Amino acid sequence: MFYREAGQFKTSYETDHATFPIRQDQIGIALILIAAVALPFVSSSFAMQTVMLPSLALVVAVIGLNILTGYTGLISLGSAGFMGVGAYACYKLTTLFPEVNILVWILCSGFFSAAIGVFFGLPSLRIKGLYLAVATLAAQFFLQWAFVRIPWLYNYNPSGAIEVPLRYLPFTEIAITGPTASLEVKYLVLLAFVVVLTWVGSNLMRGRIGRSFMAVRDMDIAAQLMGIRLLDAKLMAFAISSFYCGVSGALFVFIYLGGAEAGTEFSIRLSFLMLFAVIIGGLGSMIGSFLGAFFIVALPTILKFGAPAIGIAITGATAEKIVFMTIGALTIYLLIVEPHGLARLWQIAKQKLRAWPFPY
Repeated sequence: MFYREAGQFKTSYETDHATFPIRQDQIGIALILIAAVALPFVSSSFAMQTVMLPSLALVVAVIGLNILTGYTGLISLGSAGFMGVGAYACYKLTTLFPEVNILVWILCSGFFSAAIGVFFGLPSLRIKGLYLAVATLAAQFFLQWAFVRIPWLYNYNPSGAIEVPLRYLPFTEIAITGPTASLEVKYLVLLAFVVVLTWVGSNLMRGRIGRSFMAVRDMDIAAQLMGIRLLDAKLMAFAISSFYCGVSGALFVFIYLGGAEAGTEFSIRLSFLMLFAVIIGGLGSMIGSFLGAFFIVALPTILKFGAPAIGIAITGATAEKIVFMTIGALTIYLLIVEPHGLARLWQIAKQKLRAWPFPY
């Protein structure tokens, strides 16, 4: 009754293959966007700083990793390193060319990360599975070493940290980086990047490029026999994924954190958390990337501050251990019971709504 497709006729190929072909989906997405824009003006600064800003900054990288792992079937443990490439590239560009707006350099930093991702993606042409995961893990360790040992990357700063300069929105005096930037402006900038990159990624995965990725994921030999060039498909997957990770790294440092310590923000721990977010949210699903990223970010905050609010005394160290235990247990459970993660649960709920109130 509430989610029926009856009476919604498609009269053209374009309308049938629209991103949201069902009217209820269109209304739902419109309401979500309106709520997302209004959220910073009704939410507390604590919730913005601890949940919303890091979730939006991280979801871009999770989408990129999902394109590589969920859609193409190539495992990567170097996503945090590619995020670091984007952050340091943006730092160098904005210091060398301060007259160019920072938003331009945030996007351009993704291309530097894409180039590095293609280079470290070359082993995927010969190896896959666990061996590819080890190769990308080596890339993570090498990049993390470079962030600390190459002083040119951080402008020979004695502390080795990235110091984010004050930058403004184009043609305005509204600060988007630096200590004077408000949480509302940061949130809206992050939201704009997330909406645009999600729309681009969704259309890519629904088109010829995405179909070639999924063919490689399902069976690369059969895909090659069908005329798909594995060289182009795999390297393009690494390039797109690394681009998203690079943009996410720049957003993470310049918009959310406002600075970064040398070699600590983009560690192997973050790479594993992103992989867990993809698995928990749902492999090969855009909405799963959102669910997984928000779950990974919100869970520590809920445990650290929600448990004492209901009378359960818990320290920060204990909460961190419980977070890792919960994420690990949930990851194993979903891999066994529901490999498509939380996104599949949302799909089941939509199917039940379509048949309600009749039995399903």
